[in-house]
Amino acid sequence: MTPKPQTTRNRLTGIKTLPEAQIVFVDTPGIHKPKHKLGEVIVREAREAAAQVDIILLVVEPEQPGPGDKFIIKMLQDLHKPAFLIVNKIDTKKKLQILPVIDTYSKLYPFKEIIPVSALKGEGMDLLVDSIVQYLPEGPKYYPDDLVTDQIERFMVAETVREKVMQQTEEEIPHAVATEVLQWTERKDGVVFITINIYVERKGQKGIIIGKDGARLKAIGTASRIEIEQLLGTKVFLELWVKVRKDWRSNNRILSELGFK
Repeated sequence: MTPKPQTTRNRLTGIKTLPEAQIVFVDTPGIHKPKHKLGEVIVREAREAAAQVDIILLVVEPEQPGPGDKFIIKMLQDLHKPAFLIVNKIDTKKKLQILPVIDTYSKLYPFKEIIPVSALKGEGMDLLVDSIVQYLPEGPKYYPDDLVTDQIERFMVAETVREKVMQQTEEEIPHAVATEVLQWTERKDGVVFITINIYVERKGQKGIIIGKDGARLKAIGTASRIEIEQLLGTKVFLELWVKVRKDWRSNNRILSELGFK
């Protein structure tokens, strides 16, 4: 997770199982105007996901809609699916500041529900879950009760490293970074040895990630290892390498190798 925009690249699935229902949340990459091949893949992924779900949750901040928000709303009109407007971060504004935002959005699209929430503080989340259940069609339970995501461990580990890179860097670096698990070996004593390549597009970006005397890369590795150990429930030896793959976001072959179809 990161506050930097347009850094989600894959369709992520979260599962919430209740006594009376199971909700499968599909978090899509943000819809935006693509600037390279990777952007085109990401937007296509988001559109395909939106076409396959039963309910669409449009999550916005408590600000007046901009051109990007209006573009997404226009896309909703072509999908013909129930859509909720979720106004997040209500803890950052006064109620009188939020009401005009809700009024503007309600005039742009006939949302089935408009629910103000604070994901950080948990406000409005119970109402959101209850409302989703009311609109879901009947169907089978797809996942076991204790499963919270269908993402495989290697993907989550690679994304953990990419998250730490984004937290440690600024400007364009987060968007130019990709991570790939190169080696994963489990020893008899339970220790997992993991080697991950961090790809960037230019030599200067490589230097930024490594930092002076390797300090930033070490910090990225330490933060990543702690979180990965919590995820896997075992000791982890983590090795990180930073490599330059020039303009990889516009190279179809490299994108395919990294799993972007």
